[in-house]
Amino acid sequence: MGSIDNLLWTNGTASASLDGMPTMTRPHTVTTALGRDAFAGGRGYLAACTTGLPPRAARDAMVRDAEESAAGRPDIAGYCDAVERSRAAFARLVGVDTGRVAIGSQTSVLVSLIAAALPPGAVVLCPEGDFSSVMLPFLHAGHDVRTAPLAALAEAVTTQTALVAFSLVQSATGDVADVDALVAAARAHGARLLCDATQAVGWLPVDATRFDALVCHAYKWLCAPRGVAFLAVSEDFQQALRPVHAGWYAGADPWSSCYGHDIALAPDASRFDVSPAWQAFVGAAPALEIFAGLEASALHEHATALAREFRQGLELPTPVRESAIVTWDDPDGDDLARLSAAGIVASGRAGRARVAFHLFNDADDVDDAVRALRPRAALL
Repeated sequence: MGSIDNLLWTNGTASASLDGMPTMTRPHTVTTALGRDAFAGGRGYLAACTTGLPPRAARDAMVRDAEESAAGRPDIAGYCDAVERSRAAFARLVGVDTGRVAIGSQTSVLVSLIAAALPPGAVVLCPEGDFSSVMLPFLHAGHDVRTAPLAALAEAVTTQTALVAFSLVQSATGDVADVDALVAAARAHGARLLCDATQAVGWLPVDATRFDALVCHAYKWLCAPRGVAFLAVSEDFQQALRPVHAGWYAGADPWSSCYGHDIALAPDASRFDVSPAWQAFVGAAPALEIFAGLEASALHEHATALAREFRQGLELPTPVRESAIVTWDDPDGDDLARLSAAGIVASGRAGRARVAFHLFNDADDVDDAVRALRPRAALL
């Protein structure tokens, strides 16, 4: 797939104006032969934080599979190959061996595996307002779920804390967690760390080795079909987990694990696999391989540069840590309606408007969104 050699960096500034207002300086615009060109669309689509767009290769693979299956030629071996290609690509994306990666279908199912491993009533610390899939499995397993503001989460870790469960990038606000502080606090107090990287992997470089466990659904920034999720878990923490969802695909040799009870589970993290949604992985494998083959730091710079320009255009505050997601108060949905009327796909969450900038977006998307929201900007 791609590499840093495929990336073209263009330096310069933009002097065009939007209704007489100069655009922001654009020091870096990233294009890549395997990047934006890998997608059939994307102009005006600022909702990768809601769901990603399938790249051409994923679309083509799924169409071929549907046609072959309809003709009576489903490729079972090809399905399994797609699962393992996806696992390997995700492992590369987060910097771990494939033996540390389990496959799943939803993050909540993978989080429930972690919840089942904790002692009854364990203290689990989460950020206030984090995504439900991070918090509810612990709450309904009977654990003592406590919350603190994301900015103060590290300070809230105590010797009572068994686990800190948090989204690396907050879905509702786009805020990025202080990983260094959380890792230091967890180590100082003997707590485990569970990171949900669903809103991060694909635009933000992520090192899964810093956490005891990391979960990620691939249908957002990794542009895979819904139904493909991953758990990256340390070898130490693997020993504490019980394979409560074990089925045939959790076996050391899945095709000999289809019947009976005398079955040897896989010796690595694949013992926590759930039965894969085959067709979803057909589309996931080529999508994940595109992102695994690109330079993560360049993708980060591309996405955050566009988000930074958008914030400047609307005079929105600069976040503590740069994010590809921009949100602002929009309690009545007026700004979201303005974006929609201009043909821009965005989203609204928790009384806030939300836009996201990804690989398939460029400076024209920023210009269009700022122009659509100009009535609001004029009032600031």
